[in-house]
Amino acid sequence: MSTRPAPAPLLIACALGIEHLALRRRDRGGGGGPVTVLRTGMGPKAAQRSVSRRLAEPGFTGAAVLATGFCAGLAPGMHPGDLVVAEETRDPRGTVGCVGTDLLVKELARILPGRTVHTGPLTGSDHVVRGQERSDLLSTGAIAVDMESAATLLSAVRAGERPVAAVRVVVDAPEHELVRIGTVRGGISAFRVLRSVLPAFYEWHRSSLLPRR
Repeated sequence: MSTRPAPAPLLIACALGIEHLALRRRDRGGGGGPVTVLRTGMGPKAAQRSVSRRLAEPGFTGAAVLATGFCAGLAPGMHPGDLVVAEETRDPRGTVGCVGTDLLVKELARILPGRTVHTGPLTGSDHVVRGQERSDLLSTGAIAVDMESAATLLSAVRAGERPVAAVRVVVDAPEHELVRIGTVRGGISAFRVLRSVLPAFYEWHRSSLLPRR
């Protein structure tokens, strides 16, 4: 009698305590494998270290990885509470293509009607981006920037073949620039949006487990 292999888990990675708080929910499943929300700590080095360590643990072989949390929008007209679904993440070490972008956009639009969902490249930085640097990054084609997504996804694919994605909520935009990262606690709109996105992540995970045609 054969035993069906356990479904691959979903690892949701975020950096900040406030992001982790938004993602903590009693409903921790969506028809796929087990779900873990990992707080990596702030910055690319912390993200790389935490994600690599977790994926090396028993039970995380082939785990789907989704990077999430807050980000800075780069394009004029972006507002706190807008969503960014990455088509790819990039930083000086490399570019990683994301899986299931269209599905995530569809599910987020269904769950959060009226919220603007942007798609495009999500770039990485090792510091909070401001002023002219924001414009310089926009000129590369990127639509948003954060400090952990690129490192998270690059670490994930280097650890083995798996589906990866990144979804971020804009908390800082050209016309709404934060004074300091700590004021993210004042981003009530962004926090509420992040608190609502888990069902879309579960559906993405469930879809990623289906056999490829």
